[in-house]
Amino acid sequence: GNQPVSERLVEALKRLEYRGYDSAGVATIDAGTLQRRRAEGKLVNLESRLREEPLAGTIGIAHTRWATHGAPTERNAHPHFTEGVAVVHNGIIENFAELKDELAAGGAEFQTETDTEVVAHLLAKYRRDGLGRREAMHAMLKRVKGAYALAVLFEDDPSTIMAARNGPPLAIGHGSGEMFLGSDAIALAPFTNEITYLIDGDWSVIGKTGVHIFDFDGNVVERPRQISTAAAFLVDKGNHRHFMEKEIYEQPEVIAHALGHYVNFIENRVVPISDAIDFGKVPSLAISACGTAYLAGLIGKYWFERYARLPVEIDVASEFRYREIPLSPQSAALFISQSGETADTLASLRYCKEHGLKIGAVVNARESTIARESDAVFPILAGPEIGVASTKAFTCQLAVLAALAVGAGKARGTISGEEEQALVKSLAEMPRIMGQVLNSIQPKIESLSRELSKCHDVLYLGRGTSFPLAMEGALKLKE
Repeated sequence: GNQPVSERLVEALKRLEYRGYDSAGVATIDAGTLQRRRAEGKLVNLESRLREEPLAGTIGIAHTRWATHGAPTERNAHPHFTEGVAVVHNGIIENFAELKDELAAGGAEFQTETDTEVVAHLLAKYRRDGLGRREAMHAMLKRVKGAYALAVLFEDDPSTIMAARNGPPLAIGHGSGEMFLGSDAIALAPFTNEITYLIDGDWSVIGKTGVHIFDFDGNVVERPRQISTAAAFLVDKGNHRHFMEKEIYEQPEVIAHALGHYVNFIENRVVPISDAIDFGKVPSLAISACGTAYLAGLIGKYWFERYARLPVEIDVASEFRYREIPLSPQSAALFISQSGETADTLASLRYCKEHGLKIGAVVNARESTIARESDAVFPILAGPEIGVASTKAFTCQLAVLAALAVGAGKARGTISGEEEQALVKSLAEMPRIMGQVLNSIQPKIESLSRELSKCHDVLYLGRGTSFPLAMEGALKLKE
């Protein structure tokens, strides 16, 4: 832009606080030099740092990190610097270990435990090899695998930000003599309402007056501009027709977010989350939930029994609370709820608590009643879910239950260290695979919608529990 950016960047990060984070940082280019400030914990800590050591510069990038690879320390906080390159990143670089070994063998010295740092080192290497900035960016993207949203600064070009998307969202904001980039339009709302969304495989070169967008093969592409209503809402639908569709497509990002809380991707191990429930010692497990959360519990039962050899009793919460099943105080119980306020689930929790069981809560709202009344809280970290039919909260519940089941299996000695690593590696691939699936079905959904719009009559068929859905679909088409 044309004015100092550090304070504006931090203000924009505040609008994304609902996503959760444990460290933050900002970098700018001033007088031809990259500068940065980083801090552990909340943004207020970064603001204090900036008051003590202000950052000048009219171009910059900033980031709030949720620790996946490496501890939530200032050293591991973004942006990462390497030889005149600054990088911020959402997502998981799946092949970072192989790239790190290759780069280290070539003399690279890593300063952090993160997967993101390999991106900066790759870019620096390609620049040393004589590639231009764009060519280096493109070459780097062809080497990294996984889910990523990237923003890059080159110290020798204080007028350009480069960006790339494969999975986590990226929105480009168009201003007057200034341009913006954010992981959600809500972060850009104070500055502009004119937005272009990158799609998976896109990368871009952003200057003060415009943007050039390329596909994965380096071809110039056009993406539509649209007017965002993010300023009017806590969250924005982005380039989706409704919140449910947006939340379906957010799944790769939030799954990576959730897994990062439970898994050490460097060692491919499940990390201890709570000492309140010792899965290695409990003789059995009770699970209770309602609706979609109950379906997640059914799948969780399968995983706990298969990988941890832990017997599981599961009921819909409305049945659990009245069936008065015999419970052992040595056992534990898990209660699954997106809101953490589901009345029947809460009543079942209290029934188990009265019988002396250790209580675990698998919830999205960590300040909820179910979370407060539990011995251990296992957050699913899905972020706000506006759609009534659960999408990303359901798959985040599954991700958390999968990680807990693997951890329980290791604690109980029913899986080996090698099996644990193999299972965690499989979990780490899920964001990328989910992204591929979502990208493959989108054209089919759009094609079906077009065909339906041409029909004179539509016959809906349904059986059992699907029949009411068929009736509802028919009524909506009539409307």
